[in-house]
Amino acid sequence: MLLETLTVGFIATNCYIVGSDITRNGMIIDPGAEPKLILKTAAHLNLSISLIVITHSHFDHIGAIKPVKDATGARFAVGASSSKTTPGAFVKLMAAMSGHSATVPEPDILLRDGDNIDIDDLHFKVLYTPGHSPDGISIYGQGVVFSGDTLFNYGVGRTDFPGCSEAQLFTSIKNKIYTLPENTVVYPGHGPQTTIEHEKRGNPFVR
Repeated sequence: MLLETLTVGFIATNCYIVGSDITRNGMIIDPGAEPKLILKTAAHLNLSISLIVITHSHFDHIGAIKPVKDATGARFAVGASSSKTTPGAFVKLMAAMSGHSATVPEPDILLRDGDNIDIDDLHFKVLYTPGHSPDGISIYGQGVVFSGDTLFNYGVGRTDFPGCSEAQLFTSIKNKIYTLPENTVVYPGHGPQTTIEHEKRGNPFVR
């Protein structure tokens, strides 16, 4: 598996480029800003990007979706939120609130808990992990989990935005992320990587 981490935008969002080293097909997770850098890096890796996924729809994770989608022709996938929420509605609301409403395309794919994301020989599972955002998802597979802003290296996502829930956040971490194998590498939406083992032992917010 090819995996490249880029830190983009003024809030230092982690954007991940993931691809098959066999077929050179790939996906981009959380293209928050700096589309030229993202596209240049994908080209340097010799990857054809077929999918763009966001872990949640806060403004710092969505800013470069349209230019990256336009340049690659990739499909755009978002979390479908809960059954009580119109699927895909939250990304539209947050885009409008952040001034990105004219530039964020309609989602092509709505991802629900347990759905699979397959990039040829790479296989991932969608974990619905709301709390920081009602449409929050994590992406698990190949020994890693992309946790978005749900879980950080010795930290957790804030819960003072519209649609946040501290109780949901802790439930998502304990019941979804902390149940993964302890050697799973955690790639968060901000900051350095960590592991499930390190977080279970040392994260001061969730024990």
